[in-house]
Amino acid sequence: MTLAASLTPLAFWFLRHGETDWNAQGLSQGNVDIPLNATGRAQALSAADMLRHRGIAAIVASPLSRAYDTALAAASVLGLPVEVDDGLREVSFGAQEGQPMSQWFSDWVAGTFTPPDAESFAALRARAVAAVNRALARPAPVLVVAHGALFRALRAEMGLEPNVRTPNAMPLFCEPGRPWSLTPAVQPVA
Repeated sequence: MTLAASLTPLAFWFLRHGETDWNAQGLSQGNVDIPLNATGRAQALSAADMLRHRGIAAIVASPLSRAYDTALAAASVLGLPVEVDDGLREVSFGAQEGQPMSQWFSDWVAGTFTPPDAESFAALRARAVAAVNRALARPAPVLVVAHGALFRALRAEMGLEPNVRTPNAMPLFCEPGRPWSLTPAVQPVA
């Protein structure tokens, strides 16, 4: 598929939200607004600490509470406001929301199956690219706080294997290239 726009070749930070009860149970969340659980709140605080002293100049997040609350944890450490972009919302999985993740998910990423009433992987990819490009128009580097399936779509755009699970609340530094490189921020910077 040819997209109308490609990802702006600027480095940025990506942070998937902390854990929710549905993550722990292996259920697909999609647009259902499932909050962070106690583990997810702790993960968000740990991620925020890893992002300290990284020069982040702007934070843009999904409006869903699991991502927004993770962004607020980072914002409290970084002293920045959180801007919301609805384009960073997780994919709608339609009839599969709240259901166990299974073989349908790999087929969805491959573009061979879209659940009833769901957004296709190709549509998510176009939406994710547009949202991140809007975020990258802000002062750099930007922290984008969003969701796992959305990041799979970005991975596809970056020339990386898309069907790789992004850990909850693990900051990733995304650098342009062919393919892009992803570097986890595994330790706080002093």
